[in-house]
This record gives sequence, C-alpha cells and structure tokens, in this order.
Amino acid sequence: MKFTLNKGITYQEAVDRMFEMLGDSKIMALASSVNDYVMVRNVSCLFYDEKIYFKTDKNFRKTKQLLTNPQVAVCWSGVQVEGIAENKGLVVDEPGQRFAEGYKKHLWESYNKYSHEDTEILIEISPKYVEIWDTSEDGYAFQLFLDFEKKTVEVKQYDQH
Repeated sequence: MKFTLNKGITYQEAVDRMFEMLGDSKIMALASSVNDYVMVRNVSCLFYDEKIYFKTDKNFRKTKQLLTNPQVAVCWSGVQVEGIAENKGLVVDEPGQRFAEGYKKHLWESYNKYSHEDTEILIEISPKYVEIWDTSEDGYAFQLFLDFEKKTVEVKQYDQH
C-alpha cells in the first residue's frame, strides 16, 4: 500500500504501512530513560500482532532501566515509535514459541550468539504514538502521525514537489 496525495489513508492502512516498512525484523535503536539519564542502544526486533518484540538479558542495565521506566522509543529509518515496554518473561516460556522461531529464522546470527535460556527475557513494546517519514507513489515526501490510543492518523505533506 502506497499513499497518494489524491486519496486519504485510514488509521488501519497507516498501521499496515508501518509494519510493511518494518517487515519481519529490523535492528532498531532503543531509547530509554530513568531519572533523566537517557540511554540508546540497538536491539534485534521482530514484529507481530501489531507489537514490537525483542529479547534481552534480565541482568543488563537496559533491562533494569526498562523495568523502572517502561516508556521507550524505538527507531529504524523513517519509523519512530513511542511506546510502553513490558517484560513477558523468559523467552523459552513464551506460549507457542513464536518469538524464538522468528528469531531463528530472521536473526540467526544474533540468535546463535546471544541465546542464554535461563536469563533471556522477552520484551513487548506496545506502540502509543508513531511518526513515519515516507514518500508517496507520486514522489511527495510526507509524514504520518499515528495515535494508537485514539486510533487516529494525521497526514502532513512535507514538500510541494
């Protein structure tokens, strides 16, 4: 689905566009903060059920920060997501093993290097607000602003081409 300036875009079409741009997996920059101390680092993400998932060791600094303040932002290319991170427990305990199977398939090198079954937890990010930079099929730059709580989308044209 590609936006054109001659038609509107629904909230669900914008959500679909976001996940189409992200694909099955991406290395995303994750920003978190506690007591005004901001950290950013890359995490290997998978996308399903309109959420963002990554795994991390429960003993890492970033994990302790996420558990203290679950408000996070992740970014890849023109997609910036503000959301809430939630610890879903050990990766090996996920019902259906959807994350583990997807991680093996799409991020094998990372899966092979960084899998420690007894300490790896699954983090789920529920998007709250998303900003997408995109280009329409007729060549116009624009931004989509998605509010996941209100289920609204706003389109802002960036240039007149």
